[in-house]
Amino acid sequence: MHFETLAIHAGQDPDPAYGAVMVPIYQTSTYVQKKIGETEYDYARTANPTRTALQACIAALEGGKHGLAFASGMAAIDCVLRLLRPGDHVLASNDVYGGTYRIFERVYRDYGIAFSFVEMGDLDAVRAALRSTTRMVWVETPTNPLLKIADIAGIAGVLAQAPARPLLVVDNTFASPYLQRPLALGADIVVHSATKYLGGHSDVVSGLVVLNDDALHDRLKFLQNAVGAVPGPLDCFLVLRGIKTLPLRMERHSANAMRIAAWLTAHPRVAQVLYPGLPSHPGHAIAAKQMSGFGGMISFVVKGGPAEARRVAEATRLFALAESLGGVESLVEVPAAMTHTSVANSPLAVDPALIRLSVGIEHADDLIADLAQALA
Repeated sequence: MHFETLAIHAGQDPDPAYGAVMVPIYQTSTYVQKKIGETEYDYARTANPTRTALQACIAALEGGKHGLAFASGMAAIDCVLRLLRPGDHVLASNDVYGGTYRIFERVYRDYGIAFSFVEMGDLDAVRAALRSTTRMVWVETPTNPLLKIADIAGIAGVLAQAPARPLLVVDNTFASPYLQRPLALGADIVVHSATKYLGGHSDVVSGLVVLNDDALHDRLKFLQNAVGAVPGPLDCFLVLRGIKTLPLRMERHSANAMRIAAWLTAHPRVAQVLYPGLPSHPGHAIAAKQMSGFGGMISFVVKGGPAEARRVAEATRLFALAESLGGVESLVEVPAAMTHTSVANSPLAVDPALIRLSVGIEHADDLIADLAQALA
């Protein structure tokens, strides 16, 4: 089936009890067993029918065998990192979400895991940065907040030549499976903050993991249950509901962002625009090859420095000044002072004059008018 059909039907057969079209919210903590051990479900931390539907749906959308749902994107990332052991090395993008950097540097480094950061757009740099202890390569593409692009298939090719092939993990949050499917390009594990485009309505916090390997899935599923950072059934229901309109929303997000990026490029008070859909973007060719659209995220640098960036971000009327992204409404933030404070004073520190836009699905003319008055 095509993506649009899978988004509505994958894992979501009518409820067998009463024929409900939407997957019910199974708001229960425990389940009756016919006999001891004879039950499909026993305890909701281990499994829940609403969660099962979401896991099957995201696996289908990413072209994977297995999906796992978590209470947040960071819980999903944490579960994947628990595959590592003291002494292991992780090679990561040199531009990642602030929360990802924080869990790397301030949590897992204390357990003897080593992390280093590299320009993932440079395959030679990736190859040179690999160590004999590298067990995982962590890629965001597009990255948060600089919208850098990494060649997933190219990196997978580099790792295939390594003596002990590291796992390739791709954070696909910015693209969503509608625009990019990393497993088909050679990734081993895909992670999502489902809070963003998959949920799509700024009303749920959730994380997802997708993969093909049975043994890895069994280990991650064990960790999902053992650690217990699972989403509630209402959260799973909300993500499933959001996914049904994902194709329509991503088309509009991308179209609006393309118009706004082109408009910003011509604005005299804008010093730089970062959007992979622009031919001037250094990763444009790779993005065009591995993505079906360029997404709804734009970053730009204003002339006048950090103070001017804050003034512009606080002057918008339609763009709400808020963290997060991927909802139907447009958001604006200054990453250095908001989502990426955890990378301050590090090699990944963000230009304090950078503004990040999450372009919603409003009319593009209204959004441009709002940016025009804020920049004026």
